[in-house]
Amino acid sequence: MQQTPNGQVRVLVVMAHPDDAEFGAAGTIARWAAEGRQVTYLILTDGNRGSSDPAMTAERLAQIRHAEQRAAAMKLGVKDVFFLGYDDGSLQPTLDLRRQITRWIRRTKPDVVVAPDPTRRWTGQRYINHPDHRAAGEATLDAIIPGSDTRLVFPELIEEGLDPHEVKEIYLSGSNEADVWVDISDTIGLKIEALKEHKSQVGDWEELEQTIRERAAEMGKSQGLPVAEGFKYFRLHE
Repeated sequence: MQQTPNGQVRVLVVMAHPDDAEFGAAGTIARWAAEGRQVTYLILTDGNRGSSDPAMTAERLAQIRHAEQRAAAMKLGVKDVFFLGYDDGSLQPTLDLRRQITRWIRRTKPDVVVAPDPTRRWTGQRYINHPDHRAAGEATLDAIIPGSDTRLVFPELIEEGLDPHEVKEIYLSGSNEADVWVDISDTIGLKIEALKEHKSQVGDWEELEQTIRERAAEMGKSQGLPVAEGFKYFRLHE
């Protein structure tokens, strides 16, 4: 990774829901934060539909999930968490969403962007990827190119004082075509602790923890690592 002029690498994590970052990349995020990288979360929806409790309301759930996400981020060393407030379950990769993500890229000027892989429709015979994940990944990639780095795209952002910015690296989480792996041996414990903060979403915690550890071990096995997270990786600029 390249460093910013003050010597600190900036990372922007763009995800559809509260808890997406923790499931897909928390070990890596915790490692980067421990190394002194400045990590910011941009969560596109409020996660306000993620409950089947008949007593729960969307408004109350949004408040709960905001609090859970902030608590999880603190466990990992993430200092800033922002929400765009879209409705859970109906996210679309619209031009407006692309513009908003572009705005945040130009504001935070990340060297690295982490986002979901929009090409992942399913995995095996037991998992169908959430459409919000795919929409978030598609809109983020389009916000990077041509949104964030091209001056005549979204000229209204120039009027806001937001000049173009070139993202150097992209890590797509949850990819079926991972080609970069990060050793999370020292941070898988933090990943698990962060996931525990998402109490509204976690059912049988012991089973989930076992699954997280098994998946991380399987991910690392092919690379000779004890436990790892895998990403589809792009280096756009030096």
